[in-house]
Amino acid sequence: MNLRKKLALKKFIVTMELDPPKKLNLDEILKDVSNDRFKKIVDAVNVTDCPMARLRMSPIALSHIIQEKVGMETIFHITCRDRNLLGMQAELLGASMLGVENILALTGDPPDMGDHPMATGVYDLNSTELVKMVNNLNHGFDYTEEDLHSQTNFFIGVAVNPTAQNLEKEIIKMKEKVALGANFIQTQPIFDIERLDNFLKLTSDIHIPKIIGVMPLKSHKMVEYLNQHLPGIVVPLHLKERMQGKTVNEGVKIARELIGEIKRFKEVSGIHIFPLRDTNLVYRLFD
Repeated sequence: MNLRKKLALKKFIVTMELDPPKKLNLDEILKDVSNDRFKKIVDAVNVTDCPMARLRMSPIALSHIIQEKVGMETIFHITCRDRNLLGMQAELLGASMLGVENILALTGDPPDMGDHPMATGVYDLNSTELVKMVNNLNHGFDYTEEDLHSQTNFFIGVAVNPTAQNLEKEIIKMKEKVALGANFIQTQPIFDIERLDNFLKLTSDIHIPKIIGVMPLKSHKMVEYLNQHLPGIVVPLHLKERMQGKTVNEGVKIARELIGEIKRFKEVSGIHIFPLRDTNLVYRLFD
């Protein structure tokens, strides 16, 4: 049963963020995701698209390889940063032919924050317009409304931040994406259950699956970094104090508690884990 069917049947699902490597050897990644124990926990892996504007392998290529060689379902990220209108549609048509059909539509981090600051950010589209483009392809038309005489079958995901500084604006954007064809939502990491409760109440009229992000904290230093450098990601004071002098072991305890609280909300369809390149954390969270 694929991800789309599981969500349609209201099964509680688990997805996990996976960064492609900056190398050609995939042995380690394929070993991690092919583990039977891993497959029992995780329903699909999100394959990122040059996260933080740092060079990585193509998410479409890696997603196809994982699905073909391992049988693990993937959700590939695609950003507006690196491709113009032609390139974006060409990539999507290619992904469809490769059987990679779960997608997360993103704007993308600007190149000047990454390891190739001299690169040009394209941004012919924003993430809302990208959703519209993908939905057009699903209905058999390209961006110019020309008939393709065939249809893609993408399952379109969008990212949302329930603790955004301007939550009203964030929800307006999300509703626009849903109206344009988005099929599911994955959120940024949540550390404050009260804020999640408020977000779910404000979006109770949006009936597509909502998959909530969880990121295990690794140290007090990590908490400081999140609060200072990632606008809209808020680690509450009581968790900051709890991580004082502690290691990832305490972060795992906190994440497990958060997952327990999140699962109480009937509006929530699943959990999205940000393991920060440590797949073993997934086992620690769910064993």
